Amino acid sequence: MFGKKKNLRIEDAMIRQMGDRRLLSHVPDPSGQRRNNDRRDNRENDESRPQYARYAGRRFLISTDVLLHYAKEGQEKRTGVIRGQSVDVSQTGMCIDVPIETDLSVLSQGQKVDLDFRLKPGMMQEGTEKHYRIDAEVIRVWQDRHQVAVHFNETLYENRGKTVDTFLFTLSMAFLFMVALIILLMRVESIHNFRSNMVLYGYSIMAAVFLLTRYFFGMLYRPIPINPDYTPSVTVVIPCFNEETWIRRTILSCIDQDYPVDKLDIIIVDDGSTDKSAEVIEGTIEDLIRTESRYLIRERVRFFKQKYNQGKREAMGVGIRNCRTELIAFVDSDSFLEPDAIRNLVQPMQDPMMAGVTGRTDVANTYTNHLTRMQSVRYYISFRVMKAAESYFDCVMCLSGPLSVYRIEAVREVFEEWLHQQFMGQKATFGDDRSLTNFVVKKHRTYYQDTAICNTIVPNRHKVFLRQQMRWKRSWLRESMKAGGFIWRKEPFMAISFYVGLLIPMVAPLIVIYNLFYIPLTRHIFPTTFLLGLLMMSLMMSFAQLILKKSTLWAYGLLFCLYYECVLLWQMPWAWLTFWVSNWGTRGGGKQKEQKGKKKKKEIGKAKADVSEGGEGVVQKEA
Repeated sequence: MFGKKKNLRIEDAMIRQMGDRRLLSHVPDPSGQRRNNDRRDNRENDESRPQYARYAGRRFLISTDVLLHYAKEGQEKRTGVIRGQSVDVSQTGMCIDVPIETDLSVLSQGQKVDLDFRLKPGMMQEGTEKHYRIDAEVIRVWQDRHQVAVHFNETLYENRGKTVDTFLFTLSMAFLFMVALIILLMRVESIHNFRSNMVLYGYSIMAAVFLLTRYFFGMLYRPIPINPDYTPSVTVVIPCFNEETWIRRTILSCIDQDYPVDKLDIIIVDDGSTDKSAEVIEGTIEDLIRTESRYLIRERVRFFKQKYNQGKREAMGVGIRNCRTELIAFVDSDSFLEPDAIRNLVQPMQDPMMAGVTGRTDVANTYTNHLTRMQSVRYYISFRVMKAAESYFDCVMCLSGPLSVYRIEAVREVFEEWLHQQFMGQKATFGDDRSLTNFVVKKHRTYYQDTAICNTIVPNRHKVFLRQQMRWKRSWLRESMKAGGFIWRKEPFMAISFYVGLLIPMVAPLIVIYNLFYIPLTRHIFPTTFLLGLLMMSLMMSFAQLILKKSTLWAYGLLFCLYYECVLLWQMPWAWLTFWVSNWGTRGGGKQKEQKGKKKKKEIGKAKADVSEGGEGVVQKEA
């Protein structure tokens, strides 16, 4: 209507994977009736194989132009050409649609052909985008359907590795070395001029050392390899609030794991959702019971529903109270696990001193817009470099919500204190994962397992993204101040790095104001050195993305650094001034929110527990 502001919803762009008629295609079959057939390229010892190719038979719905070259009858050279469109593509093969008038009698099963096609960004996982020329073999011809199915002689990642990977790796390594060298040379200048301005040059030296050491130890990091005989019992807890769009996919990804059936339980907790989340959850469980009963769904899957919205921490608490296994994992309701995520995630727990592990979180809706692309680069560097560097010292300071696992005994040691945590007299209502990590890491080790992968939905609108970032910054400030009281007992280098990492973001806004405004206005000097330093730092982020992930999105690292300096950096002073604020910043505000909060507390106080172990105002739904 005229005069009213429209709330435009941005649809997320997702990679379109071809569905499977089985809901649980990766779970080991306890009856032995079938074998998993989603690994047509099952090369366990191929270290060059990227993680996205571990399930090479996974097919994606892709429409791209294809040229199929074949040898005409009586000829050896492939001079015949058939033009078509791909229907679906995997690492190992392709199905091709051809025009109705195409004569497919020139092709036969087992015939050698070669294909010419291009995969654009967003068609498959990052790192697969490329123009391919690959040899293949015809495995089936459907004259009536006008389709041809072919099997590649080598996987797509092997084909890519012969050309693009070697070139990109060499070029990006050279650039990364040059960037690191320039940064070091600039810091030599800072040391030389240190006495003239100890605060400014001291900050630049600290920032450079902090960043370079993080990248250095991040590059030294290696994930714990899989021990096939190590499969501890795990309960996966999924707290959910108003996620009717994604919760079914999340549940299925958590159950559809390449992990022993008798060792994996699932607990779903609906935190008083006001949409159709509870209905979707119940429907998903019913579908699993009806179609996949041999996987003990009734025994393994439990659903709890909180009568009123009490927050993620309370929902996690329901899972902790009802956990019956050695380990407990938490998965956000908009995150989707890879089929071997749990198997990889638990491997560091072979160390009896290890109490918590976090996996890698990639962005599921990367190709929606520029904002999600920037977040994709940021997420990857945050996990693969920053958390990997902390993991080198067995001291990861935040086991992330999308995918993490703990020893249940370590969690129960601190459960009541964590559940009822307060800050300045108010109940802590966010930062639940970072807070739980703080309680656990104080006495135990924590780790990052890069091979345990999940994909999560990130904000695709700047308004929502900025609210999320403000909430995260407040949580980071609170929990970092708490961690500062015990981190000095950990490994000395890690402790120093932690304190420097705490200081740098808080001082950064003052340094930017001094260099970009004060110096040019008072001394009429263009801040060339400062801007060059920012450029080098952003290039390091971008080239690390290019080397490690081989993604065409690497340039978004530069864009994100610019976005950070212009927008996100200035949230820090406000977060510091308002770090005691406990609301999420996403639902109402002011007196109205306060009144709703009081009403909700009153309602919760009247609620009675329907099960003895569930918690206050919790109903257990029978599977």
